[in-house]
Amino acid sequence: MEDARSHPEPGSAEARQTRYPTKVRFTDPHGRTHTAHADARPALPRGTTLGVWADMDGELTDPPLRPDQVRSRALGSGLIAVLGVHVAAAVAYGTVHRVIRHHNLVAWETAWATTAPRWTTSP
Repeated sequence: MEDARSHPEPGSAEARQTRYPTKVRFTDPHGRTHTAHADARPALPRGTTLGVWADMDGELTDPPLRPDQVRSRALGSGLIAVLGVHVAAAVAYGTVHRVIRHHNLVAWETAWATTAPRWTTSP
């Protein structure tokens, strides 16, 4: 629907990777026409066909993930889950250990309070 903005350095490596929000018209999966802003290459002239992704409601969306992106995210999530389980187990173990240790020290102190007078008094 409009020309995309020009890049200040046409032909540069940055210009090849830069995208500018440009007003576009597209048809959703139900055949309805919509207008929105989509990222376009610099200096793309009005009337040029531009591929966009739309959901079932006609809202522009990101393209679906590639298989390598899905694999990477799945491995990352699995690694976080494994580490999370181990960290949770270590925290639980440490907490139980401290509680039991405290209980044992209190019991030892109580037992010593009754035993100590018999050992430390002189006849």
